[in-house]
Amino acid sequence: MLKFNLPNEHTTRLTAIGLMSGTSLDGLDICLAEFLFTNNKWNYAIIDSTTIAYSQNFKQDLSSAYTKTGRDLMHIDACFGKWCGQQINEFLARKGNSTQKIDVIGSHGHTVFHEPTNGFSTQIGNGAHIAAVTGIPCVNNFRSADVARGGQGAPLVPIGDELLFNEYKFCLNLGGFANISFNEGGKRVAFDICPANMPLNIIAANENKEFDEDGNIARSGAVNQLLLAELNKLEFYSILGAKSLGREWFEENFLPIISNFPVSNNDLLRTISEHIAKQIASVLNRNPRGNVLITGGGAKNSFLIDLIKSKVESKIDIPSASIIDFKESLIFAFLAVLFITKNTSCLASVTGASENSIGGSLYL
Repeated sequence: MLKFNLPNEHTTRLTAIGLMSGTSLDGLDICLAEFLFTNNKWNYAIIDSTTIAYSQNFKQDLSSAYTKTGRDLMHIDACFGKWCGQQINEFLARKGNSTQKIDVIGSHGHTVFHEPTNGFSTQIGNGAHIAAVTGIPCVNNFRSADVARGGQGAPLVPIGDELLFNEYKFCLNLGGFANISFNEGGKRVAFDICPANMPLNIIAANENKEFDEDGNIARSGAVNQLLLAELNKLEFYSILGAKSLGREWFEENFLPIISNFPVSNNDLLRTISEHIAKQIASVLNRNPRGNVLITGGGAKNSFLIDLIKSKVESKIDIPSASIIDFKESLIFAFLAVLFITKNTSCLASVTGASENSIGGSLYL
């Protein structure tokens, strides 16, 4: 049972901004929300939200950051932090919101390295610069405290699933990777399931598209059973308990398989979609059925959603566009609220760490 350090009514209402930059590189999600703790329960209201598309130069810098020298990486980290701060200022100015009303910013940053077994996970987008540019306290670097305790440092969203979205049995996010969280035996458990939008977008790019809208290209293809079998044999899927995926694993294990199969882009997209749906169904169907909240960009892929529905027994719930698009940035705002109220945000039952922790670094 989590206990909260909210002693009186004056500390129960907080307004925060959450920032999220995902592996799909479709832009910076900004969510302005209010959080209220009352009657031993958290409530939230999204006040405003937007996605700021990356320029081609920024997208190139972020996608290739892992190849840079240490000096160049630090330069990108600083530039990205300043840019994030500027986007927040412009977002607030457009909406007529005053920075005086914002208690804190929670920024996930953009993941460059995720190697928890080697003791680190690195997200760029310097929090000191965000705080300096906006004049608002900023919490970032959410993963390191958990990794230092032997955890995966991911996923981070399940504390939000537990406290803000607990009317759902399962919370499934279809981003660059598919991940899930649910309450099992009174504890929140969560893990990455498989790659999702990351490989789909790579193949769509071969057709000069940023993504396969509604899964229409995949819909026109056929499943290649040999490729499907190879993907389903990946060792990651047999690991039980806390586990997470990153770019490194994808490039070393998944990408070589799909790159070496001489099949059309249509068939690649169809087969990968089948693989994603099958891996998700394998998780949902081995647990007691219940309602499933699906968010992330993949929730808009109607073909993929239909494939998942055809393979699972649980009820699928696609929420409003604001929750689909901004649930993660909403929860990073919430993680910052948990930080400044000194409450647990990283759950050991989720990450495999030795203990729960309060994740983040605060810049005033």
